[in-house]
Amino acid sequence: MAAARSSDGSGPLRRGGRAMARALRAPFTGTARGIRKATHAHGAGESGLGKLIELHAVNGAGDVMITVALASTVFFSVPTDEARGRVALYLAVTMAPFTLLAPVVGPLLDRLPHGRRAAMAGAMFARAVLAITMSGAVATGGLELYPAALGVLVCSKAYGVVRSAVVPRLLPPRFSLVKANSRVTLAGLLATGVAAPIGAGLQSIGSPWPLYGACAIFLGGTVLAFTLPHKVDSAKGERKARLVVPHEEAALPPVSTAKDAKGGRTGSTWAARRRNGREKPPGLRSVGPSVLHGLQANAAHRALSGFLIFFLAFLLREHPLAGQSAAVSLGIVGVAAGAGNAAGTAVGSWLRARGPEVIVATVLGLALGVAVLTAVFFSTVMVAALTAVAGFTQALSKLSLDAMIQRDVPEEVRTSAFARSETLLQMSWVVGGAIGIALPLNGVLGISVAAGLLALGAVASVRGLLGAARRGSPHPRVA
Repeated sequence: MAAARSSDGSGPLRRGGRAMARALRAPFTGTARGIRKATHAHGAGESGLGKLIELHAVNGAGDVMITVALASTVFFSVPTDEARGRVALYLAVTMAPFTLLAPVVGPLLDRLPHGRRAAMAGAMFARAVLAITMSGAVATGGLELYPAALGVLVCSKAYGVVRSAVVPRLLPPRFSLVKANSRVTLAGLLATGVAAPIGAGLQSIGSPWPLYGACAIFLGGTVLAFTLPHKVDSAKGERKARLVVPHEEAALPPVSTAKDAKGGRTGSTWAARRRNGREKPPGLRSVGPSVLHGLQANAAHRALSGFLIFFLAFLLREHPLAGQSAAVSLGIVGVAAGAGNAAGTAVGSWLRARGPEVIVATVLGLALGVAVLTAVFFSTVMVAALTAVAGFTQALSKLSLDAMIQRDVPEEVRTSAFARSETLLQMSWVVGGAIGIALPLNGVLGISVAAGLLALGAVASVRGLLGAARRGSPHPRVA
């Protein structure tokens, strides 16, 4: 009887324990189910795009953890003059070699069409190892920190290149590429916004702790990369895309107007060359002017982004916005840039692929106009407005470029085209950052240089974009 009573008495305790455990788990399981429902909506779960969205969120969270650790060591922990020297050293040791490595990343990954999941997993795992390696040097800021930071940068950009190439393989039915890219990008932005304060909290415990968090996140990303569908590794029907076009290809007659020696039509120049045994895969510059001029405009946006990050970081530390501390000033421009980027991504998803040439030309003109006004009427409000507009226009312009690549580049070379274009844009960011670190800390001068970068992009691209918009795509491939 005593045993029965003991058993009866323990039953309610066990049930109460299970109920308490369920109550404690509910916020986490409910959040996980909500995230999975959002990322897998509209067929993204069935196609595998949902898993890529989640993987990119993990990537953004891990990268921002490393950024918090590096910023605290290289930038905030020392006086301004020494910080500028450290960042200059950081650029020299990491960005300069990356400028040489970036042109190799795209072609190298282009040769691994059957190993994209492994490439993304490898980029995640390498950053996990490098984060642990950096944790020992982050407190002292020793020189060994910089090669590891270079490795993290290269791995991060390599992941970005592969991710851009993978998206077309995972499109759900009746899902545009621009919408898919906007979802992936927005997930990364949201994850960054969540992880940044967590990283700051870990930093308050100790300088290595954000790197420990990054290591854990990237290890999870390594596993998640292998859960992507097997079709990610399929290269069926794919070919290489060249970024430049030979002179003889540029001199060929327009598509569908080539004539043979007797004056007869031969159909498209590509088809004619295939029949003549001289087939070459189309390059980004041979598929119409829209993609080429879209790349030029996006390179200007990306250079502006790199410039503003480094120039404003030092300018606002030494000369904070009126009535604000350096930390608050940096926070204002950071929040403004993030909000603008998120708004541009959302608007890009809504606009889809409507008139991408006009959108790219319009947002480039908008960014240039705001930059000129900021240089003339330099103030707290104008600096915040410029960073917000820069984030908005960069996001919207990139999504419009994606739409043009989807429309004008043949499917069999589209993934390669994304890899090459992303590499070019990353190089532009490096150039902009180098200019920002080299300039004297004069606000009007710096913003004038920023406006000059945009003006160069506008001169190179706007006329061609508007002309292409009037003529229409010479050979649209996506309805």
